[in-house]
Amino acid sequence: MKVRHVVHKGLRRLITGDDSSGLNAQAVPKIRNILSFLLEMKDVAELKVFPHWRPHRLTGGQKGRWSLSVTRTWRLTLAVDEKNGEIFDLDYQDYH
Repeated sequence: MKVRHVVHKGLRRLITGDDSSGLNAQAVPKIRNILSFLLEMKDVAELKVFPHWRPHRLTGGQKGRWSLSVTRTWRLTLAVDEKNGEIFDLDYQDYH
């Protein structure tokens, strides 16, 4: 899938210029793996293939978005436009 919009500046730098500044250095390899998968996936249901990322839909104020675990407290969150095959509002968030 194509990434249409990235919220987190450090994540945006990693995607556009392979610059990992602004991200936890220890988390960068896992973030790269997740991003590679996201770019290659065809359907959001494929997220369930990696249970160790703890993929799940969010509720409340972020209802409909997906969450993927990066570290104990950090996650990638994203919305998916399945009709157009695009990921948007991709973010890297500390949820504690």
